[in-house]
Amino acid sequence: MAGDQTKSVASLLLVLNFCMYVIVLGIGGWAMNRAIDHGFAIGPDLNLPARFSPIFFPMGNAATGFFVTFSLLAGVLGAASAISGLNHIRSWNQESLPAAAMAATIAWALTLLAMGFAWKEIAFHVRNARLRTMEAFLIILSVTQLLYIAAVHGVRR
Repeated sequence: MAGDQTKSVASLLLVLNFCMYVIVLGIGGWAMNRAIDHGFAIGPDLNLPARFSPIFFPMGNAATGFFVTFSLLAGVLGAASAISGLNHIRSWNQESLPAAAMAATIAWALTLLAMGFAWKEIAFHVRNARLRTMEAFLIILSVTQLLYIAAVHGVRR
């Protein structure tokens, strides 16, 4: 009975995390596209600006480039871990646990890294509503992904 409840909690968290990671990917993709379209234009006769950064984003602050980059990485890995977690939810046995747990743990570690840059971006105060939304999703994901990892380990022999 407890195994069925743990499986349903893990399934719910898996679907929730997958949806949130897809939203993070959407917002992060928008931010990356905007940075590419509106970034520095450097030609053969143009000099680099004095404070040139290869991770320049026209919105946000100095932490935005790192935040968006690591959010995209966390989003891709998080969505992929959710897809691989479906196999574990389907079989729900000890043999499928290591792959699902490892993918989820690596995704959680990258989510924590992106969350750290989110906190840094929050400290600088200059950002738009989409970036604030992505910050909130990553902070929530850092908790729900950890809960998913705990629920996945609820497999009984």
